[in-house]
Amino acid sequence: MVMSPALRNKIIGLTGASALTIAGVMIPDLEGVRHAPYYDVAGVLTVCYGHTGNDIVPGKRYSEKECQMLLTKDLKPFAKSVERSVKVPATEYQKAALISFSYNVGVNAFEHSSVLRLLNSGNYIAACDGLRQWIYAGGRKWKGLMNRREVEREVCLWEQK
Repeated sequence: MVMSPALRNKIIGLTGASALTIAGVMIPDLEGVRHAPYYDVAGVLTVCYGHTGNDIVPGKRYSEKECQMLLTKDLKPFAKSVERSVKVPATEYQKAALISFSYNVGVNAFEHSSVLRLLNSGNYIAACDGLRQWIYAGGRKWKGLMNRREVEREVCLWEQK
């Protein structure tokens, strides 16, 4: 999948923005939104833009404002993880792609990933390409994850350092 022109234009319009801001624009497009709680492909109770946790109220319909607030709150630990874990110079686009990636796979998986090891060894292109390996959930390959990783890879390779 190639990034949609709408998402590309949104991200290009954020030139000079922080990685957290860029990721905050990417994730709604990549995750989609569901205002009612549901179980994702891995069997995890989820709502809005991929929010998980024991604070989800089954049967509740979440407003767009509530979903945006959850996303803003949810992204902070992932952005902190990227800032803490990336030991080499990285563009805001690379960091945004990593925030999106870690938001999807979890902080622990990101911090122990080959993607991060490759990046920190200075192999930026291999690190971005390595995102393509993370396409499984619940033991199965998912087209949605394949599409997501292609978008994250593309953003990761923008303004390559």
